[in-house]
Amino acid sequence: MIYTTKSRLILTTAAISLSACGSSLETPSQTENSVSKRVISGIEAPQYTDSGVSSASGERSMTVFLTGYSYWDNTPRGSARIARPVVHQSAGGTGTYEDPITLAVGHVKRGGQSTMDYPAGTRFYVQNLRKYAIVEDLCGDGDNPQDGPCHSGYQGYEWLDIYVGGRSVGENLSNACMNRITGIQTVILNPQRGYSVLPGEISTSTCLNT
Repeated sequence: MIYTTKSRLILTTAAISLSACGSSLETPSQTENSVSKRVISGIEAPQYTDSGVSSASGERSMTVFLTGYSYWDNTPRGSARIARPVVHQSAGGTGTYEDPITLAVGHVKRGGQSTMDYPAGTRFYVQNLRKYAIVEDLCGDGDNPQDGPCHSGYQGYEWLDIYVGGRSVGENLSNACMNRITGIQTVILNPQRGYSVLPGEISTSTCLNT
């Protein structure tokens, strides 16, 4: 839900959420967010490696470029609308396996139909955040979202955009939270239950208590 310029990583990011339309045609009702500055901080080195090897349970460790979007910079601004509800009807979650946090992924749009990079309902576990997440939203807007960074990725890393919430803490703290979590992170695709969790909205748990 963002276009970003970083002081350490010079890049352009896009993560535009679309509302679900309830028809076979994608009709974006939201617009791109304004440019903002993000600074990477507080990201610990991943403890897992990107082996690319699936376990018997279907888990796979992978390294991704993670960004965040908030209630304040969602589109439409000041909302929690999402495009592909699964567990939630609006963006949310506490990060537990049962209540994973909404995640947006890139998509390819052709003939009015969008094909998501990961199907709605796909679960991830983000190690540094200690949160489970679930794909429920689209990252990238316009007629050709596949040409944007959400789908094409960043420096060879796939791009994931996680909802930090932030309505209760305000826009400034939400922005600071997004700055803090942005960076190269290790995640587990199709995680099992039982990983360590710091429950709560990211803006009021991970970003305020660590």
